[in-house]
Amino acid sequence: MSNHLLSLLIWLPMAGAVPVLIAGARGSASRWIALAVAVATFVASLFLLPAYHTDGAVMQLVESTPWIASLHVNYALGVDGISVALILLTSFVGVLVIVGAWDVIKDNKPHQYMAAMLVLEGLLIGVFCATDALLFYVFFEAMLIPMFILIGIWGGPRRVYATLKFFIYTFLGSIFMLVGLIYLYHKAGTFDMATLAHLPLTMKEQSWLFFAFLIAFAIKIPMVPVHTWLPDAHVEAPTGGSVVLAAVMLKVGGYGFLRFSLPIVPDASAHYAWLVIVLSLIPVVYIGYVALVQEDMKKLVAYSSIAHMGFVTLGIFIAFMLVRDLGNVDAANLGVQGAMVQMMSHGFVSGAMFSCIGVMYDRLHTRMIKDYGGLVNVMPWFTFFMVFFAMANCGLPGTSGFVGEFMVILASFSANPWIALIAAFTLIIGAAYTLWLVKRVVWGKVTNEKVAAMKDINGREAFVLTAFAVVVLAIGVWPQPLVHLMGGSIDHLVQQLAISKI
Repeated sequence: MSNHLLSLLIWLPMAGAVPVLIAGARGSASRWIALAVAVATFVASLFLLPAYHTDGAVMQLVESTPWIASLHVNYALGVDGISVALILLTSFVGVLVIVGAWDVIKDNKPHQYMAAMLVLEGLLIGVFCATDALLFYVFFEAMLIPMFILIGIWGGPRRVYATLKFFIYTFLGSIFMLVGLIYLYHKAGTFDMATLAHLPLTMKEQSWLFFAFLIAFAIKIPMVPVHTWLPDAHVEAPTGGSVVLAAVMLKVGGYGFLRFSLPIVPDASAHYAWLVIVLSLIPVVYIGYVALVQEDMKKLVAYSSIAHMGFVTLGIFIAFMLVRDLGNVDAANLGVQGAMVQMMSHGFVSGAMFSCIGVMYDRLHTRMIKDYGGLVNVMPWFTFFMVFFAMANCGLPGTSGFVGEFMVILASFSANPWIALIAAFTLIIGAAYTLWLVKRVVWGKVTNEKVAAMKDINGREAFVLTAFAVVVLAIGVWPQPLVHLMGGSIDHLVQQLAISKI
């Protein structure tokens, strides 16, 4: 099974979308089939843990089959510790979004919704498995299609505007990456990412390739100033779409930096690291204040995502300063590890926050903060989960939200205490807008008859929120298994940072 486990993980959910569509909208058959496929994919992904050896080769479970032989393009797959963690995140979230949407979309083409979710899951796993740059690009682009459909059909009143903005931003960014990949192919004669990592490139070549990759992945994360598509997409997306977008799709940008910017253009990445660090620190302060004035809960959490993802790019690119300028490999390791833990943590915490907002929206059909208040009096179990995830979003010690941010701040302090100070400021701003949200929505007296009539979470919703809570708490209390899983891969990446290709 391990010989083709990665192909199984990619194609099982996409193939499973076919019987879901055939089952149609009548009855619950399509939903049960979709759930069975999602659970099977998650169970299959668990086999990665015993199959992957942390002290083994850099890339494992390798598959390679000629795809376009005349261009030396292969259907090439492989995983390292980082890929394994992100695949587990994707398959885990895949199950929860199917369960979360069980009753919400049952009267609105549920078979098409479930099929789109499964296809999106398969394409995202493909991104994290691909070791051929052109195959990576195909998965990278193709995943826009199901998300476009999810927002465009099941989105809010301004869904057309949001989908077009989302598609145009991300598609234009990826065009720059495609041009860069074509140039690399003409230099190397292959799209194999391991070969491209050892391809000699001048500083001029590396510089324009660096900016090609930066534009593509900065939009996907997203980074300031190319972030404006994200709040609109989140506001208009259905709950499941928001969960997948925040929990998994944003991680593709950080993953792209690790797979392309660091190994292929290390000298240019080191030279322009200061630029990415500045762009990472801007959201810490600016986006935090923007989040403080939001009246729409989804927009507030969307801006929160931008601020938290700033830690990912900060942790990745502060490593260049630590290795090249200070020779501090241990601190660089800590920074990249922190970035990866933050990616995983944000996936679970943001997914949980959007799930909580979805629970409220399903009952009151509004996301405006002013329409709520006093939920603790009518939804005590929901309040428990909402407050817990809000604390994780603040970076409270004991939750996953603290671990990654603390590691990045600690690494940043080794490079420059001022960078660490600015980065740490997000903990204050993050607590401000998150607690301000909780105060207005959860606490106080019930002053709205509609709020008074709201019922507490049901078993299905409790399952989704409990699953998120268990992982957030587990990583917060004992992050070592996650750090160990990714440790060898991160060590290898950091070692590459010190090697010049000029």
